[in-house]
This record gives sequence, structure tokens and C-alpha cells, in this order.
Amino acid sequence: MNSSAKQIAANLNVAEWQVNNAIDLIKEGATIPFIARYRKEFTGELTDIQLIEIQKQWDRILVLDERKKAVLKSLDEHGFINDDLRNKIGLAQTIAEVEDIYLPYKPKRKTRAVIARDRGLEPLAKMIMSENVNNVDEAARRFISDKLGVSDSDDALAGARDIIAEWISEYQWVRQKLRLQFEKFSSISSVCVKGKEEDGANYSSWFDWSENAGKAPSHRILAMFRGEKEDFLKLKIEPDKDNAIEQLSSRLIKNSNPASEQKKTCNHRFCKTFNIPIP
Repeated sequence: MNSSAKQIAANLNVAEWQVNNAIDLIKEGATIPFIARYRKEFTGELTDIQLIEIQKQWDRILVLDERKKAVLKSLDEHGFINDDLRNKIGLAQTIAEVEDIYLPYKPKRKTRAVIARDRGLEPLAKMIMSENVNNVDEAARRFISDKLGVSDSDDALAGARDIIAEWISEYQWVRQKLRLQFEKFSSISSVCVKGKEEDGANYSSWFDWSENAGKAPSHRILAMFRGEKEDFLKLKIEPDKDNAIEQLSSRLIKNSNPASEQKKTCNHRFCKTFNIPIP
């Protein structure tokens, strides 16, 4: 607990012993009002606001630690664990960071990319990803197979693009960059749920609304969330997708040839459908 208490103390600019004592009292079942009023000498007169924040941060650390343990166990069970992964997960500061590290190794659903691999198209995806093949149609024709259900070169290329799109989505730096796009440049929009115009009249201001999410006042955001919770509004939060495409393409696309164009298509598709919560 010492390292966690040290981290919380630094975040709140209080002494480590104050955090340790507060957490001990919380673990014993004491309430925040009780600690703030009757255990001032034990916590160095921490306020109820400080105690609430200590509890929040302590709870987040517990959840993070539990998730780290679960991810490390899964990696070990599937034979992926190594010192590098163990260290990366150990240093992760958020659940989102842990999930990004785990994503490439996470047991996969039957996605389009998994189906494409089953059809033997991963070598073609690697060729395109390297951008070292100029005649992609000719390369794709080598993977046509009645047995594996690859009917023609277009079918092969579509499957290869599915695999590449999944690779892009699993890059940790890609997900971090897109989260930054969400935080800085996302827009929030709302529309009325069809048929709820009359019952949801209190939310009529947001029946057709859009603005920069980062600049929207908190009271307006909360009102829109209430409208969604009460099933009168449908909300969407999304980044500037054209900007996101440009940001990723500048790093992902190295050349200018037919293979590069295939990669660019994957990048566009991924950015256009990307949906990830902000941590």
C-alpha cells in the first residue's frame, strides 16, 4: 500500500502518513463524515473533500490492480507472458493503458480478420503492410482458393484489408493518438429519439444539436446525458475523423504505390468506425 499511498499523497499534496491513516479507517468501515469530524488528529485534519478524493483514488488503484492481475494471468495461460509485457503492465497508470497493451493478445471473437486468417490471407496482409509489393492484384491472385473460399483477387484483398485494419486498431500508439483526438477535437451531437418529440419536450433544445465537446459547459453536457438516460435523446461523441486519418496516415503510410493505397483504405475505414471511451 505504501507506493499507492505515496502516489495519492503526491496527487493531493498531503503527507503520505495522512493518506495511509485515512485508508486504514476507510478499510475498517468508517464513513467520510465520521473520519472528518471525529478522527482529525489521526488524519492530520484532512477535510471531507480530501477524504472523498483519497477514497476515489484508492478505489481506482484497487480496480486497476485487479485488472492487471487478471490480464497477467490470461497472458500467462495463453503462453504470451514475458518480462517486457510484465513490466509494461506493471507501469500502466490506467485501465485503458492496460487494455491497450493486452489487446493484441486478447482471445479474439470470430471477427472478419479472424475469418480472413482462416482463409490463409495473413501472408498477403503482411506483404501489403510492408508496402513492398507494387502489383497487389497479381499478388492477391496467388491466394485464390476454392478450398478456402477465396473467389478472386478482390476477395483476397478485402480479407487482407480486414487483417490490416485489425493490426492498426491494436497498435497502442494508434489508440493513444485517437484518444487525444477525442479529448481535444471531438464533437458531441444529439438528436431526438423518433416518436419522443412530445414527451421529451423538456429537451427540445437538444433535438438537433452539435458542438465541440471540450468547450461545452458542464450543465449542458449533464442535461444531454439525462435526456439520453431517459430515452429522449440519442448522443454521439466523435473526433474530427479527417484530422484523425491525416494524423495516422502520416505515420502508417510510408510510400506511394498500390500497396500504400490498400493500407490507406484500411486506415480510413478504421478511423471512420473508431469508437473508444475516454479514460
